[in-house]
Amino acid sequence: MEVTGKVIVISPVQEGVSKAGKPWKKRFYVIETQDTYPRKIAFTVFGEDRVNEYERLINNGMMVRVSFDIDSREWQGRWFTDISAWRIEVADGTAAQPQPVQNTAAAPGAVPPPPAIAAADPTDDLPF
Repeated sequence: MEVTGKVIVISPVQEGVSKAGKPWKKRFYVIETQDTYPRKIAFTVFGEDRVNEYERLINNGMMVRVSFDIDSREWQGRWFTDISAWRIEVADGTAAQPQPVQNTAAAPGAVPPPPAIAAADPTDDLPF
């Protein structure tokens, strides 16, 4: 799922150690949508790499587009819902998450990428 909004809250980083002894980091953000009836949406960024990257790139007042997953779980008869962001982009389209490095050398036997699509011809009135 995806939503666009203005960052209004950036919580302090939370850190801990799992039962397995592995350290973890997470941070909560709250954005406000720019709809007719604005909604506030709180979400979590989990993992040291993501927390550190977004800490440098995301500031209060920025317009961002958040891609996230929603997960609910039951514990002792009560339900809890988590909204976990897996990508945050500045709303102008600039990625706030580092992009993977693409290897330009073709592997033996690899299928070549499809050719680039040419710009639409303005005299062509077909809708496809």
